[in-house]
Amino acid sequence: MLRAEITPVQSLDALLPPEMARRAEAVGAAKAAMDSGRLATLGVLAGAFIALGAIFSTVALAGGDGAPWGPTRVLAGVVFSVGLVLVVVGGAELFTGNSLIVMAWAGRRVGTRAVLRNWTIVYAGNFAGALGVAIAACVARLHDTGAGTVGAAALRIATAKVQLGFEQAVALGVLCNLLVSLAVWLSYSARSTTDRVIAVVPPIAAFVAAGFEHSVANMYFVPFALLLRHWDPAFVAARGGDMDSLSWSRFFVGNLLPVTLGNLIGGVLLVGLVYWFVYLRPRSRLEVE
Repeated sequence: MLRAEITPVQSLDALLPPEMARRAEAVGAAKAAMDSGRLATLGVLAGAFIALGAIFSTVALAGGDGAPWGPTRVLAGVVFSVGLVLVVVGGAELFTGNSLIVMAWAGRRVGTRAVLRNWTIVYAGNFAGALGVAIAACVARLHDTGAGTVGAAALRIATAKVQLGFEQAVALGVLCNLLVSLAVWLSYSARSTTDRVIAVVPPIAAFVAAGFEHSVANMYFVPFALLLRHWDPAFVAARGGDMDSLSWSRFFVGNLLPVTLGNLIGGVLLVGLVYWFVYLRPRSRLEVE
């Protein structure tokens, strides 16, 4: 007589915060130990994924001069979230999401050098991926779509970003990565792909709708407009308006630097270390286990 093997049934319930914290710590340790080649490749993918979300968001904002401002921004945020969905579900390394590696660092599972190595390689990979998509978008003449409204929207977005004050850009970066890191944190509760998607979309839609600043997204938004000035100066002259403030130096110093600092503060201090303190410090482990 054949005996049926009993297979334990895996729970489909979402993980609770203490379990999420342990998963985040384990994931952070694995990310910090990843070899450089794999890390760089996944960083390039993440930069490209976020850039694709940025393109989708630009399309949503194009030609909406007569549309209500709020609903249009919310729509742009919802469609932008495809970028982080691709990162979380498809598997890629995103600088802002990797702020949560600090949870493994605080638990002494990884060292400072390993964390900084991860952030540096991933940041460079993200920039390469986003810039590659920006170049491809220029070659594809994406700016001509929608009778030029997509290009006009892209120029408006980039110009507004480089005109931010330093402190304002830092603050907007803090608020942005507070939400992005929370989106990644919520994804650690997931048991399925559907769970991950549902967890990611609302926080990402919220940060875009509110106008917060994401360093990796800006690696696409501003370079695309800068490249467009050289690729199709006639289009920029006809559609771009005042472009005097748009330059590479203004982008790097006036936008990318402060936004990156703000992203680190928001992800590391306001999400990663807070949840480590609540659930993973030695006393907390005893209380929740």
